[in-house]
Amino acid sequence: MARTRRVGVMTAAAATLLLTIAGCAEKDVAEGGGDSSGPIKIGAVLDITGAGASLGVPERKTLELLTKQVNQAGGINGRKIELIVEDNQSTEDGAAKAMNEMVSKKVDIVLGASRTGPSLAMRPVAESSKTPMISLAANVKVTKGATWVFKTAQNDAVVLENIVEHAKAKGWKTIGLLRDASGYGEGVAETLTELGKADGISVVKVEKFAPDATDFTAQMINIRNAKADMNLIWGIPPAAGLAQKAYRQLNISAPVVQSHGIGNQVFLDTAAASADGLVAPLGRLLVADQLPDSDPQKTVLTKFLADYQQAYNEKPSTFAGHAYDAFQLAMDAFKAVGTDKQKVRDHLEKVDGFVGVTGVYKMTPEDHSGLTKEALVLVTVSGGKWQILQDK
Repeated sequence: MARTRRVGVMTAAAATLLLTIAGCAEKDVAEGGGDSSGPIKIGAVLDITGAGASLGVPERKTLELLTKQVNQAGGINGRKIELIVEDNQSTEDGAAKAMNEMVSKKVDIVLGASRTGPSLAMRPVAESSKTPMISLAANVKVTKGATWVFKTAQNDAVVLENIVEHAKAKGWKTIGLLRDASGYGEGVAETLTELGKADGISVVKVEKFAPDATDFTAQMINIRNAKADMNLIWGIPPAAGLAQKAYRQLNISAPVVQSHGIGNQVFLDTAAASADGLVAPLGRLLVADQLPDSDPQKTVLTKFLADYQQAYNEKPSTFAGHAYDAFQLAMDAFKAVGTDKQKVRDHLEKVDGFVGVTGVYKMTPEDHSGLTKEALVLVTVSGGKWQILQDK
């Protein structure tokens, strides 16, 4: 298993130069398909340090675990997996540079990045070099109109569908939004407004915070003064957990909903007792033991939980699940068509009924995410533990 670590960030000029190099190498990399011998090279560009570390670290662990399992079982069609990991340091420049390096190393597919901004920075390189890429990020912009880019996290739009349905059921008409100022939070207010229009649900206040923010007092005061029926915090840990604490400390009485970006232990540890009572649409991994045996994901979830626990003596997060699905989708493609990049891309676009940790995927040329709102369940926190919400 090969793994490299990244130091420093990239200037715009360097990014342009590397993109040019990737373009010149395009014929070598994409035309004529992949090698049919030697290791299958999987590149992973992850947010291992920086603001997205609570996502990227469990994703890296998952990919290393799965690579080990596949290689111990003899590889794919007799070929071992070579995993090459790059840390983008949670920066867009770092992600673009790492993506270019993956192209120069002639990897067969790239998995990542962990978050929306870095994934969007990688997308032009994937498209120009015709390299299949499976992002682990949420924003619909990552795959909208893309040819070579797919993703495993639920689109933000399907998350918001669940939130609007919950608001409708509760009779809430006004929403206050505190959102991550990065690409992850872009379009949330507009999508909420559009989805809620038919039921008279509207966003009455929007506040933003940096992904690495630690103080939310000013924004929370503005949210409190807006007096919305409910408030939505849209971010990832640790910032989302600190925002949750600030919400409770200011005694805001309106119900609070969090996004699907909080699905790990870091959030629970950071938010502590302030998390109790919140609602969030999350994947089934966190509540796998509460699912009926008839749930189509139950078997996959149970095995992944056991394998990860045995390997690392901790439970996997939602984000680990995103990496699991990306890796398994790649394996499924390689088993079926080999490493010819065009054939891999075409196979991914036709995925139908693939049962993963995050959901059951059905890809189409128009939808490179392949998940609906049914891939999420409403979850609350009680006594520091995730619980399926019974009173919807």
